[in-house]
Amino acid sequence: MNKAFNLQRFAAPENQTKAADLEPAISMDFVSRLNSNITELQNLLGIVELDAMPSGNTVKMYKLEQTNTPEQVGEGEEIALTKFKRTLVNTIELTLKKYRKQTTAESIQKVGRTMAVNRTDDKMISNLQKEIKKDFYEQLAKGTGSATGKGLQATLSAAWAAVKKYYEDEDATPIFFVSTDDVAAYLANAQVSMQTAFGMSYIQDFLGLGTVVISPALEAGKLIATAKENLRGVYVPASGGDLASSFGLTSDATGMMGMTHSASTENATIETLIMSCVRFFPEFTDGVIVGTISGE
Repeated sequence: MNKAFNLQRFAAPENQTKAADLEPAISMDFVSRLNSNITELQNLLGIVELDAMPSGNTVKMYKLEQTNTPEQVGEGEEIALTKFKRTLVNTIELTLKKYRKQTTAESIQKVGRTMAVNRTDDKMISNLQKEIKKDFYEQLAKGTGSATGKGLQATLSAAWAAVKKYYEDEDATPIFFVSTDDVAAYLANAQVSMQTAFGMSYIQDFLGLGTVVISPALEAGKLIATAKENLRGVYVPASGGDLASSFGLTSDATGMMGMTHSASTENATIETLIMSCVRFFPEFTDGVIVGTISGE
């Protein structure tokens, strides 16, 4: 005997949180904000565009040096060759990084889903930005050029001169990275206008030398200088293809970051998953000047 099923019994419970409620609105919002911040950093560093590279590829940093100085010859005599040597200094492996966190049902009940999820997502995004900056500063610290000076201003001037000397035949745009501790005393007695990009404070055309980025993550007593033209950026795409479709990743047109949210009934949480790999680095380490600030 055929029985009529009561379809109402199998309807989804009222007010149930579905994937559609979380996707793609929340994910797209965070993706757009982070990628916008990365674009700000990219513009600050003078990098025209970031290169997309598959996961598993490597980025190579070099030192370029002239190995001989041929003597001048007379009229009609053979001109000796000037030889340059490009030495591999460091290799950066590009791997897709994965970040996951959970927001509990209790947190959602206490302050609401939007605030609970967004607040913890904000913190994870902030930590992701810190990792990108930390990695960038570590690559800059591998610079092999050097300069010294008494006090911040003299050291900046010496580093500026070293950058200009290295890039003497190029239209180089100097950029400096200075510890918050070293610049604090100077700023206490000077009126300057600071701006922010990617959570980094910077001063444009500081002392007429160039852009100065100020960070508490940098070592006190040291400053780093290079030309914007020496800086590069790469990323592993987290959008499109099997990766995005398999995990339901949301991304924007840049594809620099993929993000998704999902409800987990196993432990009554909302899970956030981020996949991204963005790296900034100097192409030539000898074109990076590490300045030492001595006492006045």
